[in-house]
This record gives sequence, C-alpha cells and structure tokens, in this order.
Amino acid sequence: MAIKRYFANADNTITNAYEENLTTRGTGSNMGRADILEVFSLYGQQSSTSSELTRFLIKFPITDLSTDRTNGNLPASGSVSFYLKLSNAKHAGTLPEGFVLDVKAVSGSWQEGVGLDMENYSDLTYDKIGSNWIKRTGNTSWSSEGGDYYTDSSSSFKQTFDVGTEDLEVNVTTLVEQWINSGGNVLGSKDNHGFGIHLSASYEASSSSNEDGAVISYYTKKFFARSSEYFFERPVLEARWDSSRRDNRGNCYISSSLAPAEDNLNTLFMYNHIRGQLKDIGGSETAIPVLNLYYSSGSVPEGDARQFIDSSNATVTFLSSSRVSKGVYKASFAVASSIVTSTYPYLVDTWIMSGSRLHNGAAFDLKTFALSGYNPSGKYVIAMPNLKKIYMQGQTERFRLFVRNKNWSPNIYTKANGTIETLLIPSASYQITRVVDDKVVIPYNTGSNSATMLSYDVSGNYFDLDLGMLEGGYTYGLKYSFYEDTISSYVEQPFLFKIRVEKDEY
Repeated sequence: MAIKRYFANADNTITNAYEENLTTRGTGSNMGRADILEVFSLYGQQSSTSSELTRFLIKFPITDLSTDRTNGNLPASGSVSFYLKLSNAKHAGTLPEGFVLDVKAVSGSWQEGVGLDMENYSDLTYDKIGSNWIKRTGNTSWSSEGGDYYTDSSSSFKQTFDVGTEDLEVNVTTLVEQWINSGGNVLGSKDNHGFGIHLSASYEASSSSNEDGAVISYYTKKFFARSSEYFFERPVLEARWDSSRRDNRGNCYISSSLAPAEDNLNTLFMYNHIRGQLKDIGGSETAIPVLNLYYSSGSVPEGDARQFIDSSNATVTFLSSSRVSKGVYKASFAVASSIVTSTYPYLVDTWIMSGSRLHNGAAFDLKTFALSGYNPSGKYVIAMPNLKKIYMQGQTERFRLFVRNKNWSPNIYTKANGTIETLLIPSASYQITRVVDDKVVIPYNTGSNSATMLSYDVSGNYFDLDLGMLEGGYTYGLKYSFYEDTISSYVEQPFLFKIRVEKDEY
C-alpha cells in the first residue's frame, strides 16, 4: 500500500474570547469533546481595541507510525511524506477569506478534556482535567497564554485560504520524522505533543503582545474534529509514498538502439516469504543475494551463467541485488539478443547467497522493441475477476486487474492452447469513491508521491489497500486511469468495480 492514514487521538479548541455578556472571557473553558475545531480572531467587539482569539490543538499516535516503520509497513525516512489533513466544516456564520493559518509543533504536553460548549464556554476545567487558554493540564499553566509552540522552520508550516472554504492540507514531514525519532537521541528530535493551529500573527487581532496584528476580524473558520460522526471528515495524518513495483518478468526486452538507455533496463524481483511473512534473509538487512541468468529450454537453469549488462553498461555474469524493503530484493540489467537462441529461447533467474543457490525464478522470454506506422490510442477492456463479495475493515487486500485491448480477437489456436495474457500498463493509477454519494475518499495521486500508482508483475497490474481507511458498512467504487503517451496525460477508463466493506467483528 502507498497511502496510510492515522486518525487523531486528541484535540481541543482553546479561547480567550468573551462570553455573551462581553465581560467574562472564556479562558477557563474546554472543548475537548466537541465535534468541531475552530479558529478565529475578533477585533473591536468588546471595546474599540479589544482582541479575542480562538486556536486549536490536535495530536496523533506517533508510536503507531514508529511501530509500522519497525515492522516494514512504513518506508524509511526520506522515502515517505506526511500530510496533516483537516476537512472544512460548513456553517451558517460569517466565513473569513484571504487569511493564513499557522501549523506549529506544540512544545509541551496537554490534556484533551471533556468539554462540549463552543458557544457559551460553560464547560470550565476548574483546574482539573483538560487544557484551556491558560492551562495545558489541570494544574499546569502554559508558559505563554494560548499555548507554547516551537518556531523553528522544521516545526512550522503555513497554508493560505483564499476563499475560506478550503480544507487544510500541509506537508509536515520534517516534524513527523522528528517525532518518530524521539527517544532515540537523534539530533533535532522532538517529543510528540501534537500540532497547534491558529491564524498567523498578522491576521490575529492587534494587541499589546501583537502590535502588528490585524485591526479587522477573521470570524470564523471551522474544521471537523476527531469525534465527528462523519468518518471521512475526521482529521488524519496521511503517509504517502510510491510503493509500486515494476517487475519485468512479463515484459523483459532485448536492448535496442531505438530505446533510451534507461528503457533498455529490465528489473526482476525476489521475495523471501517465511511462514507467510516477508523476512530479511537470515534476519539481516545486509544479507544481499546475487542474480545470475541462465539458459532454459523450459523451466530449469541450463549450462553456464549467461552474460548480461549492468546499469553502468559493463558486461557481467552476476549482479548484486538491492534490498527494496524487508524480504524484498531487486536487480536491474540489460540483455543483448545473443543471450538466447532458438534452442534455448527462455531465461531463468537464479538468486545466490555465499555460493549457495537460494531460488530459481520462473522462466521468461524476451520481447523486442519495434517501430510503428501509426500513433496508437489505447482502448482497453478491464476486469477484476477475483473480487470478493465482502471485505473486512481491518484487512489489507491486494486487488488485481486483467487488461486486454478492446478490439483483440483470439484465433482458434489461442483459444484452445493458451491462457489469455493480461496487458501490463506501465503507468496506471486508482481512485476510490463511496458509491452512495460519489464522494472521492482516495483521489488519484500521480504527482511527486505517486501514492496511487499500480504495481505490475507477470500476472498483471495490482495494488495493495489498507481497508482500515474506509468506513465499514458502505459500498465503494474502484476506478482506474492509464497514462497515454499520445496525449501526455492520464485517461480515466470507463469501468467501475464495486466492493463492499464491513466493520470488523472484533
């Protein structure tokens, strides 16, 4: 999977706004159980120069991210990006526009609390459980009223809201990596106390402590909180990375002057499954196997190791692989036409460690690049023959596609003697919608993260999906988009596949 969402485990709105009587400030109030998070600034309501502010705090279970990384379910630092995502909550009040929100790391611990009242600020903590404008816990004050925040560039982020209705989506990777590293004596690491979100200083109301602040009001911007009844509107910390694996066992090409050097390279993968789980060879990240290629007239290696070309254009008979992730290894190479003969038309990949043969792959044949007299435009038929009737929310599932050309017509020999081969789509992406209202719950992501790109191997295109990101009790639609070189763009395919996701029983 290349998208993983972590839901907030604490949030709270804090304020120094006046109560309805315009005499008492709500600095002791707590809104930790409210289903809305709010940020605003009021200038000149109580008096001609009065200022009133509301901010909110939100925290995520970073220990879960650390565990996932240790277990190989989250890539290493540098190979994954993290985004804080908050959904706009529509309301009947005035909505500001043209403002900037700061997202900063909170520098001290705080309590969520159990307050609900966001109108009259009646749920006071009375110095017990819960944070507010003055106290971060029941009996401990903030160093500065309104919360304590880191201000260094790796812990501070911004987003501009031109219209005001926008969702918040900020890349917070630098900070999350510091949180994951906390406790490991890593330089620059920070303890996880969550995010504080408020208007930037120039948009918060002018006051004695913010003389360059605004002399107009920005009232009021709202987001859904973690206790919202709307599953897909709840705050998430979303991890995105490109997990697609392009295994060329089904489309291995002979080198050609027609192709750029990088397109002459072929990549093969090997997986070390131990008791149903991917494990490093011998439990060591440094144990790296070596790839050899052999003749084959059928399925077993024959003769001596064949010569091939490594990524530096050197002729070799063996190649050290690289570790992709726990128990997954790959090697990239090019081959000349002389590597096979009419007697031995196939190749077999053999993986060796310390002189001992670990694994023989499935035999594969070689394709050739060719020129064409026309500019093709892809039209396809897509099927997902292995879909289940019901999926459970706690599962991670692999979804496979079968693709063929739309106008493909098999001859009698093909029908009688062969299994129909699936086309491999080099660049394909998926999107997921909730069928009942067409809400896009996982959009196409083909940009810098390439988080929804499909992998492929000899059996076709596929992707893995953490179903915990989908709300149980609903039917979802899977759609696909294929990249078309002829128009330099992705084209959505006219097929919708439906899956039903139910809540876990346990």
